[in-house]
Amino acid sequence: MLPRARADTRFWSVAWLMVGDRVVASLEIASTGRERRRGLSGRDGIEGALLLERTRSVHSFGMRFPIDVAHCDAEMRVLRVTTMRANRVGCVVWRARSVIEAEAGSFQRWGVVPGAELEIRQ
Repeated sequence: MLPRARADTRFWSVAWLMVGDRVVASLEIASTGRERRRGLSGRDGIEGALLLERTRSVHSFGMRFPIDVAHCDAEMRVLRVTTMRANRVGCVVWRARSVIEAEAGSFQRWGVVPGAELEIRQ
């Protein structure tokens, strides 16, 4: 008999986030509705970033740290970058097809700005 998984166990797939030709961070990918709803809630931080596929807006309820949020179009071009404190609701970006979240300050270090072309490598 297999042991039961704890309720907070995450089953993300993992990839690399690239800006231009540079690998800037490990990337967890939240593909399912359950993974997207959970997001970074309840965590104390994140090494790297989290990609929320098929997402146009996010919230920061249940977050324990401020986050950087990048809304990306279908080609992974950054449309908008914001920083959110805990317990906020973000704006809907209608052209967005995915969102990347990371600890606040990460995007500045990585060069993630509006217009930047990101790549996901698995």
